[in-house]
Amino acid sequence: MELQKKHETWFSRVSNAVQTNGTLINKYWAQFFREYDFLVGVSLDGPKEIHDKRRIRNNGRGSYDAVMRGIQHLKNEEVPFNILTVIHEDNVHNAKELMDFYRKQEFTYLQFIPCMDFRSQEVNKAPQYHITPEEYGQFLCDVFDIWYNDGNPNISIRFFENMLAVYLHQTPELCQHREYCPTTLVLEQNGDAFPCDFYIHEDYKIGNVGTDSLEDILNHPILQNFSKLKPSIPEKCQTCPFLKLCNGGCPRNRDRKNPQETEYFCEAYKMIYQYVDKRMQMIANRIKKEQLLHYLNSGYPKPERNQRCLCGSGKKFKKCCQQLL
Repeated sequence: MELQKKHETWFSRVSNAVQTNGTLINKYWAQFFREYDFLVGVSLDGPKEIHDKRRIRNNGRGSYDAVMRGIQHLKNEEVPFNILTVIHEDNVHNAKELMDFYRKQEFTYLQFIPCMDFRSQEVNKAPQYHITPEEYGQFLCDVFDIWYNDGNPNISIRFFENMLAVYLHQTPELCQHREYCPTTLVLEQNGDAFPCDFYIHEDYKIGNVGTDSLEDILNHPILQNFSKLKPSIPEKCQTCPFLKLCNGGCPRNRDRKNPQETEYFCEAYKMIYQYVDKRMQMIANRIKKEQLLHYLNSGYPKPERNQRCLCGSGKKFKKCCQQLL
């Protein structure tokens, strides 16, 4: 009962503050996020002149100032947040400007999302893309040159960190680059559950959290069949040298009428993977060496030459990390 009253007080303060200054994230929301350990994603497409071209509020004005006020509330309450930047016609050629702006604002956790025009409810309708694969690929290359920082990145960019995970023989956490779509529940306001926020359609409904048990939802046949979408990759992908990095990309970006077509951003991925390969390998080797030295300095025995390497590569130690010492 006390928790219910506490929440009623929170949301009363939040509602009043939103009506007063029009900022969605205010100090009361920030305090709420801090208390319950939220990680917040903030949509910001760059500096004011770029952001306000597309992020328009109901009054016809740009939302940049309101977004920045919200960010300041998050900072004041020490709430962790990521900047989510949609890449479209107005910023795809401004990689350096975006990165300079984010560094100036001390934003150190960034995600870049290519702009697509579609409704999650229209699963059989092909999305429209606002940038070409070549534009997106060049944008990622330009950003990487800044992120690399002489082999010592000091900003978190989700795309590159997922790439680095593969170089370190780990599983990427970003769904479109994993071998299988992860088991995820996307919940609508009425409690309806779906396996992905790109597939909000009755054909993909797996239950309702208000009426069905979590066990029944997770064992729903639709969810089991959905997990098979990702591995059904085109023949071109099966022989691609970069398959482990993208695993065929996102099924939503594939041509449903032609299953042998690669996903829309395939060429963008090839551009960035080829462009950064040597430098990614250098970063990965440095991290592997640091981890191995830490292991040895902790008093553990050095692996035998023919033992499996500790890094998870599956190779013998003599063919892998021993060469880093």
